[in-house]
Amino acid sequence: MCDKDLLNPETPHEINEEDDKPQLTILYQDEYLVAVDKPAGLFVHRSYMDRHEKYFALQLVRDLVGQYVYPVHRLDRPTSGVLLFALNEDVAREMGRQFTEKEIQKTYFALVRGHLSGEGVVDYALKEKLDKYGDKNVSRDKPAQLAKTHYQAIDSATLAIPLGKYDSVRYSMIKLMPYTGRRHQIRRHLAHLRHPIIGDINYGDNKQNPFFCEHFGFKRLMLMAKKLTFKHPVTNQQLSIEAEFDQQWLNVFDKLFWQVEQFS
Repeated sequence: MCDKDLLNPETPHEINEEDDKPQLTILYQDEYLVAVDKPAGLFVHRSYMDRHEKYFALQLVRDLVGQYVYPVHRLDRPTSGVLLFALNEDVAREMGRQFTEKEIQKTYFALVRGHLSGEGVVDYALKEKLDKYGDKNVSRDKPAQLAKTHYQAIDSATLAIPLGKYDSVRYSMIKLMPYTGRRHQIRRHLAHLRHPIIGDINYGDNKQNPFFCEHFGFKRLMLMAKKLTFKHPVTNQQLSIEAEFDQQWLNVFDKLFWQVEQFS
């Protein structure tokens, strides 16, 4: 279950170990928008990395609603949570503008290594992360870009189990609201604070990740896009679309003696 390959939340094994079709939950739908709860390990749409993949959120949502859908933002493959689509080009254009103009409030939760307390803003510029193939013609010399993330520590826990040079394993649950949308921004900012997200194969802890998989019985990036809040592009109503923590998250809360109500 927790061999080296399976510890990588970016590998094809995460969703389709038995080639099962992912089941998406619709969180919101009207004639203009549809939002779903994307499971960890599912690509939003086809990319050069997807040659082993059979299913994509774009295709699955299209089949669910019976019409073409337009992605208006993205979630990294290993990130779960609220994923929004437009149902026509005009709405897609307006939602794209709202994301670009930072008019949409995004709320994430992450389980991180160590005890991180209090709240604050990580104001730490990031060099653009480029794909080896998809961005092969993009300059590698671009300066670091402004990147800001608000964080708030909600709770912490300790397991009295030795790991490496430490006599216990510590975790914190962090609420995050990114002001900017750089690639891997939350993951990189938490790593910058020395509290990387559990299950992060790129920026995480190579002792904590195997321990988490062995102790909790699964491997994934413990980062969730919990809520999107924005003005409806047609009705001008304020909308707040929220996903629920799945059973794996709930199992972690149970083992750490946390109540799910703490993280609303």
